[in-house]
Amino acid sequence: MSELLSPPPHTPSLRLSQTQKDLIGGSIGGIAQVLVGQPFDIIKVRIQTAPTGTYASPLDCATKLLKNDGPMGFYKGTLTPLLGIGACVSIQFGALEWSKRTFGAPDKDCVFLGELYASGAIAGVANTIVATPVEHIRIRLQTQSTFAGPLDCARQLYASAGIAGIMKGQVSTMWRDGLGYGSYFLVYEWLVQNHVEKHGVDRKDIAPIWSVTYGAAAGYGLWATIYPVDVIKSKLQTDSLDPTKRQYSGMIDCATKVWRAHGWRGFTGGLMPTLIRSPFANGATFVAFELAMRAMN
Repeated sequence: MSELLSPPPHTPSLRLSQTQKDLIGGSIGGIAQVLVGQPFDIIKVRIQTAPTGTYASPLDCATKLLKNDGPMGFYKGTLTPLLGIGACVSIQFGALEWSKRTFGAPDKDCVFLGELYASGAIAGVANTIVATPVEHIRIRLQTQSTFAGPLDCARQLYASAGIAGIMKGQVSTMWRDGLGYGSYFLVYEWLVQNHVEKHGVDRKDIAPIWSVTYGAAAGYGLWATIYPVDVIKSKLQTDSLDPTKRQYSGMIDCATKVWRAHGWRGFTGGLMPTLIRSPFANGATFVAFELAMRAMN
């Protein structure tokens, strides 16, 4: 336990630019996020996209998944996010740190809250160029059995509708990540800045256990902001690629139909596994990022 409560020893700086360090640290954080959060994510997506009544609860979904696919069923479709989410989080942290440096000034001790939110929103939107195809392929693999793997899924999506087929859900992903990551990084960075000010320490001296705690809080800030948008995105990305068979014509049409059919409860499907997953996955993301950055500085 003492290893968790003490920062790692200082290591000599690597010959990398700050942007390269940000991208590498983000990649490591993204890989940690996927490995910790994937079992919860597949349960969330299946509940979000299954017909009403398919699962009585998240536990029922997990039980059926275990029975039908075995323990590895919880990591179905993991290869795509393991590669893609690593890239996504790399872009997020790279864009975030660049934005913070852009908003900051030599005479400022910290970045203001509005600037932190804007930095997070920029990071969120920037990452959608990778997040949209990665999540679309992952969701198809998690909910459908017609694909041999990620490459086969991508090939079939492209054959059906070209680039638009692979990038399906781009607009909803931009709304989700722009709004959500603004809150996500705002919460984390505010807590870190408050810790630095309150305890009179440098950022590099914050113990990893606090990075986990603040990352967990940031995860709840993220989902509290955008969960209904995530539900809409999942439904759009599992909708038919054939225009004549689609259930939804877009975000507004999807939201309207979900509301008419299920009311506000229609926007909360899969919320429980998401809330359970969030502190573990996001805590792992931030502590992995912070430790990686310390190792490179």
